[in-house]
Amino acid sequence: MRLMRIGPAGRERPVLAVPDGRHFDLSPVTDDIDGAFLAALGERPDLVPPPADLTETDITGQRVGAPVARPSAVLCIGQNYAAHAAESGAEPPERPILFYKSPNTLVGPYDDVLIPRGGEKTDWEVELAVVIGRRASYLDSPDEALAHVAGYAVSNDVSERAFQLEESGGQWSKGKSCATFNPLGPVLVTSDEVGDPQGLQLRSWVNGDPRQDSVTADMIFSVAEIVHHLSQYLVLEPGDVINTGTPQGVALSGRFPYLGPGDVMEMDIAGLGRQRSVCRPA
Repeated sequence: MRLMRIGPAGRERPVLAVPDGRHFDLSPVTDDIDGAFLAALGERPDLVPPPADLTETDITGQRVGAPVARPSAVLCIGQNYAAHAAESGAEPPERPILFYKSPNTLVGPYDDVLIPRGGEKTDWEVELAVVIGRRASYLDSPDEALAHVAGYAVSNDVSERAFQLEESGGQWSKGKSCATFNPLGPVLVTSDEVGDPQGLQLRSWVNGDPRQDSVTADMIFSVAEIVHHLSQYLVLEPGDVINTGTPQGVALSGRFPYLGPGDVMEMDIAGLGRQRSVCRPA
């Protein structure tokens, strides 16, 4: 399934998208695409009826919101592609690096991204987002992990590098949690439709110029390894979002200029859709 949230910020409604481009109202099934709904869907795969039993809806001209509402946590894995670690001047990590973004950074896939006051080094990061569907705690092995994943989405882990590295005090979250710093979507594609999450191409562009082009097979730690590892330290709740790291090709490399007002970021992951965000001053 391909799940969406449509409407003004804070008043989105749940929608089912089908491959032929049509959309169907999910309001009779759930009030929102949130943790409670995803947990119920994990227990009852038939919870969403076939499109023929739903009302078709026209979303033309309407805002597309982030495809999951109000996660309790947005967890991020740093330097999870060897080439990105190298361009950052770091050795590949021996175990997953974890940092947090504020959950209110999530915005829609076409919403503006606000360059924060005092920001000088705002950067893009295309990432595969994992959305949890079943509570995960102390999983015995990575083999159990993917059964706890509801689905996947395109994520842009926008970063203000000066806040992250120069003013951080040792933590990264200052440079990760500015308002609008996590465009997500346009769709949440359920795990059964995605299949192997380690076989997806992910790309980014700035003002139409290519920046990143890689595949999730190049992750140092796979999705299953990440979910298993995190479950040893914290409880993953339905609706939680995990950003799984970005490949090489960001501005931090020194090969490209940082973002400024008017710049356009585009992120694409094969099978999960494409997003487009315009940078504006906060």
